[in-house]
Amino acid sequence: MTGYWIAVASAEHVRLGLAGGFMQVCHGKAGPLRRIRAGDGIAYYSPTETFGGGERLQAFTAIGRVCGGEPYRADMGAGFRPSRRDVAWLAASEASIKPLLDRLELTSGRLNWGHLFRFGLVAVSAHDFTLISQAMSACAPDAVKAA
Repeated sequence: MTGYWIAVASAEHVRLGLAGGFMQVCHGKAGPLRRIRAGDGIAYYSPTETFGGGERLQAFTAIGRVCGGEPYRADMGAGFRPSRRDVAWLAASEASIKPLLDRLELTSGRLNWGHLFRFGLVAVSAHDFTLISQAMSACAPDAVKAA
């Protein structure tokens, strides 16, 4: 059964993953990545442009499918070895979450919807994933559309 996920990271960190064909979550922890399976859909939500930055972005910034294989460690220097998963990213446009808030099952009717993302990785419904994919104008919607 295909799973659908929203991962949370600053847009600058998401761009590193887009360029390298990978994802990481929760400051490089492996545990959350083990919940994800090959073929699952992943969309990144970026509350800010930069890590620790005060400028709000509140947009979906990447979307794709998780590739096969287990989480693996990458050496980023200075002793930082985060866990990653490979992802087949799609060409897509950033999309603000605001027009989707009342349409997404995850956030509909919630005033404090931002708190849902505080753990860094959230399972979402096929319905929500399809809405996000459409909002991002993903270049290959069949590759990410909910089954």
